Amino acid sequence: MKNEAALRVLSEEIVTCRKCPRLVAHREKMAREKRRAYREWTYWAKAVPGFGDPRAELFLLGLAPGAHGSNRTGRMFTGDRSGDFLYAALYRAGFANQPKCYDLDDGLQLKNAYISAAARCAPPDNKPLPSELANCRDYLERELEIVQPKVILALGKVAWDTYLNILKDQGAIESRAGYVFAHGAEVKLPAGRPLLMGVYHPSQQNTQTGKLTPVMYAKTLNHIRKILRDDSARNS
Repeated sequence: MKNEAALRVLSEEIVTCRKCPRLVAHREKMAREKRRAYREWTYWAKAVPGFGDPRAELFLLGLAPGAHGSNRTGRMFTGDRSGDFLYAALYRAGFANQPKCYDLDDGLQLKNAYISAAARCAPPDNKPLPSELANCRDYLERELEIVQPKVILALGKVAWDTYLNILKDQGAIESRAGYVFAHGAEVKLPAGRPLLMGVYHPSQQNTQTGKLTPVMYAKTLNHIRKILRDDSARNS
């Protein structure tokens, strides 16, 4: 219950955050200028907290909420094509109870997985500024401290660099230079730190061009399941 309570307090703080005027203006503008398909929706239009198992061994780190996805539904990777791809992959790998995600009441649950993002508000052109990422970083550090995952899966280079910047500022690594992002990248960090892995972000730009396929995500997620299973067996 301790993890759940701590994440609940953190989520409430995130939802009320207005640190970044540009992002606040954009997320609220998108809520007014709705897509035609969602004209009956009342958009969330606030910062989006993390979602999932409070004691997850797998921590997925994305970029930011989508303007008409999470910014509309209020849950990470819910309501757009990126989420459709991601949750279907998590379901096939056994990390989710269903492959579909629609809204906060769709019954979706994550199993041994938690999803967060480097930025908590939908940014213009999906590009948060360095200062905006810095404003969000404390939330991410606190989530990681609460959840204590064994594997961090960075969905894209921004997420990868965001986590490495945390480690650098904490003195755990000297620089990011030796940690190059790539799909399927896997690096062991200093003792006591989670294993860091990378995959391409499940954006339409990647999934609809064939740069990223379901098979590619399945390979990485199944590999993670094996790592966690083997680790559990060693420690049992």
